[in-house]
Amino acid sequence: MGPGDAAGLDAHGPRRGTTTDPGPGPRRPGAPERTVSGSDLLGRVRRALGPAADDVDPVEAAARIAWSAVVEPGDAVAGELIASLGPERALGAVLLAVDDGIDGLVARCAEAGTAGAEIPDAWAAVLEAALDRWRPRLGTVDVADVLAAASVVGSSLLVPGAPGWPLGLDDLGPHAPIVLWTRHRPADEGPTTPDRPPALGVVGSRANTVAGAEAAAEVASAAADAGCVVVSGGAYGIDAVAHRVAIAAGTPTVAVLAGGIDQLYPAGNVDLLRNVARQGMLAAESPPGTRPTRWRFLARNRLIAALSDAVVVVEAGARSGALNTAHHAGQLGRPVFAVPGAFSSAASVGCHRLVAQGRAQLAVHPRDPALAAVEAAGPVPMEVPDEVLVGAREDPAVVRVVDALGRRALPTEELARRSGLSIGDASDALALAQLQGLVTHTPGGWARS
Repeated sequence: MGPGDAAGLDAHGPRRGTTTDPGPGPRRPGAPERTVSGSDLLGRVRRALGPAADDVDPVEAAARIAWSAVVEPGDAVAGELIASLGPERALGAVLLAVDDGIDGLVARCAEAGTAGAEIPDAWAAVLEAALDRWRPRLGTVDVADVLAAASVVGSSLLVPGAPGWPLGLDDLGPHAPIVLWTRHRPADEGPTTPDRPPALGVVGSRANTVAGAEAAAEVASAAADAGCVVVSGGAYGIDAVAHRVAIAAGTPTVAVLAGGIDQLYPAGNVDLLRNVARQGMLAAESPPGTRPTRWRFLARNRLIAALSDAVVVVEAGARSGALNTAHHAGQLGRPVFAVPGAFSSAASVGCHRLVAQGRAQLAVHPRDPALAAVEAAGPVPMEVPDEVLVGAREDPAVVRVVDALGRRALPTEELARRSGLSIGDASDALALAQLQGLVTHTPGGWARS
C-alpha cells in the first residue's frame, strides 16, 4: 500500500470521485481534473497540520478531512464509527457498505465495540439511515481540493489528540467536530486557542439594544481583566461587541464560524473577523467553501459552549440562537449566566426565562461570568447525552432543503447533496415545504416560493 493509499482513500479522498459542495465543497462543476500523488497529498496534509505534523498520522488526518466533507456537523453516527474504528478504517468500511451492503459494517462495529452495535438489528437500521444521508456526497469528496482551498486563506488544520486541539471539544463525545480549520496569528506570537487560559463565551442577540451593547462591553472587559479568552460567533450585535472589546483590550478572542473557514460572514463583519484572526483565532469545522446556513449556525453553537469554561447570555429574545448556546453549555456542565434587562425589553425575555427556569445564574456584576470561567477552567469529565444537538422549532429537514436553495431551481438529487440528506428524506422535506408554501416545483426543479 503506497503513501496515502488508505482503505477507501486515494490521492483525492474516497475512491468514488471528487469534490465537495456549497455545503462542503470547493471545486466547481466542470473544473479540470488534477493529478495528485499520494505522497504529494500527504505532504499537503502535513503542511496544513503545521508544527503538529510530527504527532499526527497524515493518512488518518486525510481521512478526517474526507469525513468532514461527507457529514454535517455533529453527526453522532460518524462520530461513533470514527471513535471505534478510526477515521481511515471507518471510511473504508462505509465505502464497502455502499457497494456490498451493510452486513460487513455491522459486523466490524460489533467487533470494535461501537456504541449501539450491541443491538445488531437496531444498529443496522441506524447505519442504513446514515448511509442514505452520506451517499450523495461520498462520491464527490476531493481532499486535495479542500486542502488547496484552505491554503488560499492561510488556514491550519487541527485534529483531535494533536497539540493545540482544544480539550473542551472532547466533552461533546460523538458530536465533537471531526476536524477544526483555523486562521490565527503566527504561533511564535503566543497561544491562540482557548484551551488554556480560561475562556468565556459571550453570546446574545444580533439586534441588541444600547443597554445590551453596554452590558456586553462591560462583561468582555471584565473577562479581559481576568485573563480570559473571549469566545463568540462573529455575528452582528452582542457577538461583535464582545470581539471588539477583546481586541481593544489586547486579549485573545475566538470567533467560531458556521460555514467554511474562508466564508467570513456576515459581510458587514469581514474586517472585524480579520482582526479576530490577527489577535486570536477563527475556527470552523466545515470544509472551506461551505456556506453558513441556519442549521449550521445551530450546530456551531455547541462549539462555542464546548470551547468555553463558562457562558454568559447578554441579551436574548424568546427564540434567540443564544438560548441554543446556553442549552449546550448546560448539557456540558458549563456555568451559564444571564444578564437581566428591563421588564419591558423583548431583547431580555430569553435571559429572564433562563434564570426563572433555573438554567442560568443571574449575572449581578460584569465580572461574575469571568470569575466563574476562571474557577471552572480545567478538564472535567462530562457525560453528554447521545442525542442529535438540534435546537430549531421547525422541521430540521425542511430548514435544510429550503436553506440549500439558491436563486435558481434545483433538482431533488442536488438539494439532497447540498443539504446532507438522503434523497428520500429530501423529497419528504420538499413535499412538506411545498405544503407550507415555502417552495414550488417548476420544470427546472425546486425553487423558493
